[in-house]
This record gives sequence, structure tokens and C-alpha cells, in this order.
Amino acid sequence: MTEYSWHLPDPVTQPEFYSDVPAKRLLAWVVDTVLIVLICLLIVPFTAFTGLFFFPFLLLVVGFAYRVVTIARGSATWGMRLVSLEFRKLDGQRFDLSMALLHTLGLTISFGFPILQVISIVLMLTTERGQGLSDHVLGTVALNRRATA
Repeated sequence: MTEYSWHLPDPVTQPEFYSDVPAKRLLAWVVDTVLIVLICLLIVPFTAFTGLFFFPFLLLVVGFAYRVVTIARGSATWGMRLVSLEFRKLDGQRFDLSMALLHTLGLTISFGFPILQVISIVLMLTTERGQGLSDHVLGTVALNRRATA
């Protein structure tokens, strides 16, 4: 426990903030991935279809930008908003641009090294706040948004 952890809801006394967070994060990730693929498919014709030759790289770049921008603007991606989740820092504040960038970088690195992604999933399923590896490193948490309103 850190000096700032009292700014976040206690998972024992306020479990509604963390209820079903891992499942909601998975659903949000699926929604976001579908949106990213659709955005990339819309971009490809504007590249004279050469974007098909580097489509995985296009997915990586668009996905990174999508996550940073949406998280910086509302502390949640559109998929997270759909399932009523949002990120918070240890001091209880919403994400700013730098934290959105760092969290997205952590996610991207985790996807690049499958063992890190496995560790992240295990942490989400076993920790009381449902935090992934990036959350533990950055001191962040995903909360149910309706509980915070």
C-alpha cells in the first residue's frame, strides 16, 4: 500500500468499483479491436490500397493512436465507455495525455511479448483490484464508471 492508495476505492469496503472489471476489460478490448480494424479498412483506400501490404503495421499505428487519444480525452477507450469502465491514477485522478501514452505503451509491449500478456491476464484475474501488469507498474486501476458517478 502506498501513500496515495487511499485515494482509490477499497476493494473490500467498496467492491462495486471492481465488480466484473476483468470481464469488462476483455469485452472492451474486443470492441476496441473491431473499431481499430474498421478504421484501418477505411484508411486503406486512401493509400491506393498499398496499405494492404503493411496492414499489420497500420493496425499497430492506428491502434496505438486510437488508444492514446481516446484514453487521454476521457480516461477510457470507446470500448471501455461502452462497458462503463475508466482508468484512474493512484491519486484518484483521471488519465492525462502522458499517462495515456505510458499505459498504451505498456499494453503494446505486453502484446509484443506474450509472456508479459499472460502475466497481465493472471494479475487481472487474481488481484483484488483487477489490475494488469501495466497497471501495477504505473500505479493505475480500471474502475466501474457508474460506481464513480
